[in-house]
Amino acid sequence: MKITTNKIDGANATISATIAQDLIAQNVEKIAKSLTKTAKIDGFRKGKVPVSAVKKQYGEKLVQDAEAEALRGVLDAGLEEMKIANEALIGEPSITKFDKKDDVIDVEVTIAIRPEIALGDYASEVSEFDKPAVTDEAVTARITELASSQAPLVDVEEDRALVTGDAALIDFEGSIGGELFEGGAAQDFTLNLGSGQFIPGFEDQVIGMKKDEEKVVKVTFPENYGGEDLAGKEAEFKVNVKSIQTKGEIVLDDELAKKMLPGEEEATMDALTAKVKEQIENEELSKLYNDEKKPALLDTYVEKIAFDLPAFVVEQEMDMALNKKAQSMTEDELNEIKENAEKVQELRETFREEATRSVKATFIIDALAKEEGIEVAEQEVMQTIYFEAMQSGQDPQATYEQYQKSGYIPAIQMAMVEDKVLSKILNAKIKEA
Repeated sequence: MKITTNKIDGANATISATIAQDLIAQNVEKIAKSLTKTAKIDGFRKGKVPVSAVKKQYGEKLVQDAEAEALRGVLDAGLEEMKIANEALIGEPSITKFDKKDDVIDVEVTIAIRPEIALGDYASEVSEFDKPAVTDEAVTARITELASSQAPLVDVEEDRALVTGDAALIDFEGSIGGELFEGGAAQDFTLNLGSGQFIPGFEDQVIGMKKDEEKVVKVTFPENYGGEDLAGKEAEFKVNVKSIQTKGEIVLDDELAKKMLPGEEEATMDALTAKVKEQIENEELSKLYNDEKKPALLDTYVEKIAFDLPAFVVEQEMDMALNKKAQSMTEDELNEIKENAEKVQELRETFREEATRSVKATFIIDALAKEEGIEVAEQEVMQTIYFEAMQSGQDPQATYEQYQKSGYIPAIQMAMVEDKVLSKILNAKIKEA
């Protein structure tokens, strides 16, 4: 068997070979003989099946298995000649040529190799930068906001109108076309003005009312309102303000700290201030990282770290981008291109640059993660998905299973690795404010 290898670059290679049909015939005999020990064929005892009966029973399947065995031999010989380990391969080898003739089969196998990436002094690409500074005023405002959300409501005794931030204790009764509708009335309902609890426009018309005042509020239900009977309909609400309440006075002292830091022995205002300041700093740092630092750093690495990419991985990324684009296209747009292979190819080609960048970034992050000793276990991915699902009121288990079914887990895992890797590199260059 004649074999020719061609290492195109550091990530792609081809193995060409001419396989004699005699070898295929030998493989058929060998496989058939092996099957005589295990095959179950009517009329013969197990282990006593003749080769001729096996060939008759399995026919073309034997030839296919014999050819597959020969192809494995081609691959193994080619890898050995190029000194490429099996572990270095990415994905399955692709049979790019299989030309059967009377006496030989001309084959070509294309393989992708995990590229070797010289990261160099990647840490030096990051300049020192100042940690975001947080003012005392910002910390006080956050503590006041947090305390206000827990402060008890107290009745307003003075004769004044409702303003944003007040809570109005109201009775209301809603009607459409003069007819009351189900769920449109309540008594002693606490309406927090500025919360957006009600239909758009409702709270705006309640602001300015006084205690014991009655008013008809006119609104229109949104077109996407949940109840079909109400969506898009104009309605009137008879509203009566029974009392006005506002948040009680907030005192920033150690007693407040004890309420906001339950379980902490040293719950003082100084401790609360330090904790809230750290929280705001982390929020500001996260914003700086996600909006500026991380994208810029990854762009720098993609631009400066040179290595060859496995061609089929880029092609796969382009296919995914094309499929995603197709999902967002109108029926007319799809009809315009689906009968025109050239237009489809032109559209697909527009994704090559971004696909190349995305694949390159993925390999760089993978290399950096190994260098920095960073891993993200699937258990950590599960915990993250569960937490985010609970935060948004979704079923955590159902959400995780849906991500699994859709094949999103590896992408989420890779995104978490990227976040940890870039954060670690950046954290080493922070200067305290």
